[in-house]
Formats: sequence, structure tokens, C-alpha cells
Amino acid sequence: MIAWRHIESTSKIGGKVPTDKVHRPDEVAGAREQAGRSVSPVEVRDLERPEAVVTFPLGETQQVRLAGTVVSRIVLQPGWNWQEHAQPIVGTEACELYHRGFVLRGRLGIRADTGEGLVIPPNHVFDIRPGHVTWVEGDDELVMVDWAGGGGFDVTPGPGVRSISTILFTDIVDSTRRAQREGDAAWRHTIEMHDDVVRSVLVGFGGREMNTAGDSFLILFDSAERAIRCGLALFEALAGIGVSIRVGVHSGEVIVSDEKVSGLAVHVAARIVAESDSGEVLISRITRDLAEGSRGLTFEARGKYSLKGVEVEHELFAASSADQGS
Repeated sequence: MIAWRHIESTSKIGGKVPTDKVHRPDEVAGAREQAGRSVSPVEVRDLERPEAVVTFPLGETQQVRLAGTVVSRIVLQPGWNWQEHAQPIVGTEACELYHRGFVLRGRLGIRADTGEGLVIPPNHVFDIRPGHVTWVEGDDELVMVDWAGGGGFDVTPGPGVRSISTILFTDIVDSTRRAQREGDAAWRHTIEMHDDVVRSVLVGFGGREMNTAGDSFLILFDSAERAIRCGLALFEALAGIGVSIRVGVHSGEVIVSDEKVSGLAVHVAARIVAESDSGEVLISRITRDLAEGSRGLTFEARGKYSLKGVEVEHELFAASSADQGS
């Protein structure tokens, strides 16, 4: 439970801010929502009322959006460890994300690629660079807050360089119909939650957000397998907020420059997502071949497609996870 206390503040122009009345966060948020046209210099979120909840074996992440990033409260049960419960999903030898936060309860064990290991107790803040494995130390539940959101993970190639990448497109199913049914305000809130969930999931698979256009994302990966697993993970995560998507994945040469990506492969990926059904990760033959032998993934042939604006036919496959029984 949060204990509120009076804090004397100073305004940006040097004057004292009136402090005869202290508002709770829900009162501030409600007033700001009613005002609509004004933007408060103070943002407050309640982790007891998360905008998205992501569950996984022996763990759960409760997420809110704050100042353009995602703040997560992570709850892990005794026995959880990265190598057993996260590595099979992510597919890397170690966690390649950047973490900054603090431990509220329980103890966090960590071992870096350098061999350094330690246990972080409650009421300690941490800054963890990519290249590590973690676990719950002892028999107590681990609760921590992480606000880095993978901010330190960088898969950016050199500017203007052609490189082999896997491109993932997402698209919300029946977005126009939903927007009309829900109304502008409710639909805007749905989109905000959708964006936050997608961003929180993609960093766990090494994805790099390149573009978003309301109801869709363009994400780059350096691994075909991780792109496919990310697409599958997005279905489950977005189902928690009642959003259905379709996913298209293709691999090929792209040019990344000034935070923009271009190339024929991007165009092909966009056409593939247009052919996919709700809840389906539709991938090209190239991506399927690159992911050949990936543990737990299965591929069902969908036949050859003549994609709009593409001269060559592409054989497409629906990817699924055997681990999930799909």
C-alpha cells in the first residue's frame, strides 16, 4: 500500500506551488482525462491497475505506460530460472536485454557472461547489462520493478548498410469496424494498450521497432526463429486485452538508414500480412528455411501466392508452436 505524504514543490518558473490540497493519483488522472486538451507535467500510474498483464511459466508481468516507456512489476515464483523458463522461448544463450529497477521482495540471483555472480536482496536497485542469466534465489516469491524496458538492447546495423534481416508486420483484425463501434476515445485507449503490449513483448525477442501506423507495427529481427516466436507470443499477450491480430514474416536484404527501413523484402512482408488470417503467423519459404530445426515450431504449407506488386510467387507457411499444442 502506498503511503502518501505532503511534499513541497517548486514550479518551473521558481514560484511555490500551492500545497494546501494534495490530490491522489486517480483524482489527477480523472481531472486530466476530463480536461482532454491540457497536458499535465506530472504523470502517475497505479501498478495495482495494470494496463496489460503478461503471464508465463512461474511468473507474471504487470505493465503500465509512463512517459513513453513501459514500467513493469515482475512477480516470479520460487524455482523460476531464466535458462529453464525463458531461454526456450527467446532462443538466445543469455538474456540480451538491459534491466534497471529495484527488488521489492525476495532475492534475485544473477550471473553475467563474464562469470560474475551475485544475489540482490530486497530494497536494492540494480543496473544489469545485456548478457546474463537470472533466477529466483531461495524459497520466497520475487517481486521487482523494471523500468528500463530493454532500452539498452541495440540491434542497430550501420546506417545505410544492406543487411539480412527478418521483417515482421502486425495488423489488428477488423480495426476500422472496432474503431467505429468503440468510439474515438475508447479506441484510442485500446490502441495505446496494444502499442504498450507489443513493445513490451518485442524486446524480449530482440526485436527493433521501425514503424507503427495506428493499428500495425513493423519490427526487425536478426533471427527468423525469434521473429516467429515473437509473433506467436504477441497473440497470447494481446488476447489479454481483447485484441486480435494477424502477423506476416519474411526474411531478406534491407537497408536501414535514419531509423527507417526499406527494400523489396519489406514490401513482400507487408503483402504477406495482408494474406494472413486472424491469429495466424504467416511466413515466407525463406523464413521457414532459416528457422528449419527450431525446437517446438511447426510449419503448415499454405501454397503459393501471387502477392500484389511482387513479380515472383511466394510459397507461404503458417507457423505454430508445438509446445502450445497449436
